[in-house]
Parts: sequence; C-alpha cells; structure tokens
Amino acid sequence: MAWVVILIVQGLLPAISITLIRQVVDNLVAVSGAGISSATVGKVLTPVSLMAGVLLLTEFFSNAGEWIRTAQSELISDKITGLIHQQSVGVDYGFYEYSEYNDKLNRAREGAAGRSLGLLENMGNVVQNCVTLFAMAAVLLPYGLWLPTILIISALPFFYVLLYISKVQYKWSQKTTTDRRWLMYYDYLLTNDRTAAEVRLFDFANYFQNSYQKLRKRLRREQFNLLKLQTLGRVIATVFALTMTGTALAWMGRQVLLGILTLGDLALFFQSFNQGLNIVRDLMSNLGKIYRDSLFIGNLFEFLEIKAQITDPANPVPIPSVLQKEIRFRQVTFRYPGSHEPVMENFNLTLPAGKVVAIVGDNGAGKSTLIKLLCRFYDPDSGSIELDGIDIRQFSVKAFRRLITVLFQSHIPYYTTAAENIALGDISAPSSQAEIEAAAKASGIHEKITRLPLSYNSMLGKLFPDGHDLSGGQWQRLALARAFYRRAEIIILDEPTSAMDPWGEHDWLERFRTLARGRTSIVITHRFTLAMRADIIHVMRAGKIVESGSHDELLKLGGFYAESWQDQMQSTTIAR
Repeated sequence: MAWVVILIVQGLLPAISITLIRQVVDNLVAVSGAGISSATVGKVLTPVSLMAGVLLLTEFFSNAGEWIRTAQSELISDKITGLIHQQSVGVDYGFYEYSEYNDKLNRAREGAAGRSLGLLENMGNVVQNCVTLFAMAAVLLPYGLWLPTILIISALPFFYVLLYISKVQYKWSQKTTTDRRWLMYYDYLLTNDRTAAEVRLFDFANYFQNSYQKLRKRLRREQFNLLKLQTLGRVIATVFALTMTGTALAWMGRQVLLGILTLGDLALFFQSFNQGLNIVRDLMSNLGKIYRDSLFIGNLFEFLEIKAQITDPANPVPIPSVLQKEIRFRQVTFRYPGSHEPVMENFNLTLPAGKVVAIVGDNGAGKSTLIKLLCRFYDPDSGSIELDGIDIRQFSVKAFRRLITVLFQSHIPYYTTAAENIALGDISAPSSQAEIEAAAKASGIHEKITRLPLSYNSMLGKLFPDGHDLSGGQWQRLALARAFYRRAEIIILDEPTSAMDPWGEHDWLERFRTLARGRTSIVITHRFTLAMRADIIHVMRAGKIVESGSHDELLKLGGFYAESWQDQMQSTTIAR
C-alpha cells in the first residue's frame, strides 16, 4: 500500500516541477528591469519556494521507495526460494534421475527471485510512468494534440526492439540450459572437496578447465552476437526518436520567434517534452522487461506445476504399529520411466517380520531397485508390495516411510554437530542425549565422538570453522547411528560395512544383532561374512530371486551362493 502511494506521488511530482519552472521563468521576465523590491522578490520567491518543497518531497519519497524496494526484495527472495525448496522435496524421487527435470529445476532457480522482483518493480514503474505521462500530456495538450502523439510514436521502434531481443534471449536461454549445467558440473569437479584428490592425482585439472573454457567461449560468442543485435536495434530506434524530437523542437522554436509563445512556454515545453520522451521510453522499456521477465518466470511456474505421482490415497489405511507377518513382493514388474527393459518382471519375495534378511547378488541384479520400491520412491508397473497383506499404496506416504530407516550406500556427511548428526535420524521427536549415545554405541562411533574436543557438541566436517573430519568408515558408522536412532520397525542397510575394515565389521555385526532384535532387517551386501549371519539369505540375479535359505543350506545347495562364497574366501586367504 505504501509502495502504491509513493508511485502515484512520484509520478505527479515531475509535472508539478515543470509547471513551477514555467511560472518562475514567466515571473522573471515580468519583473525584469523593475528593480529589487519586496513585490518583485516575492513574485519570484513564491514559485521558487514551492519548487524547493517539491524537490524535498522528491528526495523523501525516493528514499522511502528505496527502503520499500529493499524490504520487498528480501521478502520476495525468501518467498520464491521457499516455493522452490518446497517443490524440490515434494516431487517424486525419480525426477532427480532425469536430465529434463534437472533442466526445469535449473531454469526455475536461475534468477527466479530476481526475475520476480524485477517483474514487480517494472509493474510499479509502469504505474508511475503512466501517471507521469498523463500529467505531461495534460501539460502539452494546450500546445497541440499532435505533441503527445509524437511522444508515443517516437518510442515504438525502441519497444519493438526490446520485445524482439527479449524473445531471442529467452529462446537462447532455454536452448543452452543443459550447456550451463555442464559449466556448473565442471566448476563442481574443480572446486569440490570430494573430487579434489582424484583431480590432483590423475591430473584432471587442465582437462576439466579446458572443457569449461571451451564451452564458455562458445556461449560467450553467442552472447556477444545477441549484444550486437541489441545494440544495432537500439541505435536505429534512437535515431528515429531524435528525428521526431528535432521536428517538435523546430516547431516550438518557430512559435517563439513568431511571438506566439513565451520563453516560459519554451522552457516548459522543452522540459516536459524531453522528460516525456524519456518517460515514454522508460514506459516501453518497462513493458518490454515485464514481457521478458514473464517469459523467464514462466519457467518457475512450469516447475511448480510438476505433479508428484507418488501420492496419498483418497482414504489412507491406518499404519500397523508393529509388523506382524511379512513384507511381500507379489508379481512385481517394474521399468524405470523412459526404459522399455524391465528391471523386475513378475518378481516375488517374502521378508518375514522380525528376521534379519540378507540379499546378495552381482551388480545390476536389482538390489537397489528393490530398496527404492520398498521405500516407495517408485510404484511398480504391475503387481503389489504388501505390508501384512495390505498394499503399501493404501497407506499415507509419510506415515509409511516413518516405518522405515535406511542406510543408503552413498551416505551423506552432514556438517553439523555429532549429536545433531545422529538426531537427524528422527527429527519429529525431541532429541534425547541418552538415545543419541545409545545409537552411537550400537554403530561403534561413540568412542570416536567422546575423543573429540567438545564430544557430542563438536562440529563435524571441514566446511565450517572448528570442524573435525572423520574417516570414511567413521562417517559410515555415524550414518548407521542416525539410521538406528530412528527406531523404525523396518531397517534397510545397503552395504553397511563397505567402508569398514574386517575388525570393525566383526565388532559392528555383534552390535547389530542385538539392536535389530524384534525388528525386520534387510541387509544388501556383497560381503558373505555379513550375509552368513542373517536368518535368511536371498540370492538375486537379473531381477529375480534364484536361491534362498540359510548360509549352511545355500552352501549345501552348491549353487551360485556356494561358488561365490568359495571365491570370496579364497581371495581373503590369498590376501592374508
């Protein structure tokens, strides 16, 4: 509301100022040669004082407008960022696995807050320009209707150029989205701590730098070509506007020479026409910017309109508090979106409640897909995944996922305190130091944390000041503690000991058996020393379960598991 008032007042002040200038000039001409007296000074001083008041008002509203624009900028930036964050975590997990989605996300994030603020400001400028233009037109109308018309016509080429260039720039931006994401990727490879070791060891720096500079050179050349086109168009539009202005000024000079108009009229005309010309150009410019920003903001709304496919049913079924019977994959067929080859076809698997189940198999067997389906990141194309006989699609998504805790193979190091790292496993419940330490002890990271300077209050990672880094195995144990802290009914661990040495693995296995007692645990692993301790082992190959049983039963079977066990044990013996 304050912004609208300021726009209207700022739109009227220029016309008032010009009118006062004419009054000053005419009064000066009237009292010229009359000497200095209270009457002559008063005749000039009155409009001058009014002009001073207008200038003070102009300065006041300019500063107030700056304050409001700053406040708007902060609010809009936070609002747009919040919308993008909300949508980013609301869309399906599968969207992140496709280039098209990442293009949409990049376009939405690219200056979204700035474009939104620019759109708002330009709309405000249009309001202010319109108010000023109508005021200037009212001042010029007594001299002829054709003068305001010339103002409009002189700015039309500039407006056309702006619209045309905006459309060309938008198309270029859309076309080069993937290229600009490549630039971000090269920059990540050259500056991120996770890639620093390999970049130095294998001397990748020049290769990635050259790739970055080569792509930048092409994009820079294309940008320069757009700039040339824009400059040429603006020069032509400016020449046209100056020609129209010169014509109007020549006519005004003729009227003064003929004595039809006064010097005050000439001063008013010059000021109003000159400012009017600038205002019309600003108006056209702002309209063009509104058009340009609306094109780019369209990317934001296109992103915000993406609908998640994994959604709650109309009437969700209550989640069972305790898993009584089993998790069952029944005739599940699944293809990743965009792929014609099924990862699983008529897949069947039963995971009994309260047992530790190991799933082993070669790379590409479908083990990770099984986790994604069980976490309901995807829904199967056909068949069902059932929890105690109920299709998991009948549950609320969030409520169902609350039953599950997962240690993913690519675990995330969170750069916070050790205590908060573990408490992130269940942010819905008040953190308990006793439970945090219990989870840390279960994962085997407690002793390492207590040796840190501030124990559980120590900052982890080197990204922020006073941080302490951990080894790969220690980060993995911390992620395990986070998974354990959730106290979920279903535990899924994907290669939970991949970063641990054999001694650490043996120690952790003993802890895990105690922690998992009474809960359903699914362990994805390549290590048979871990799998052998499971109640049931399933061997997965090419999207199917080919063998099932205990460790001893599978060895007696003499199949793929037995062969792999012998190979792994022989490799371990040779290594020793």
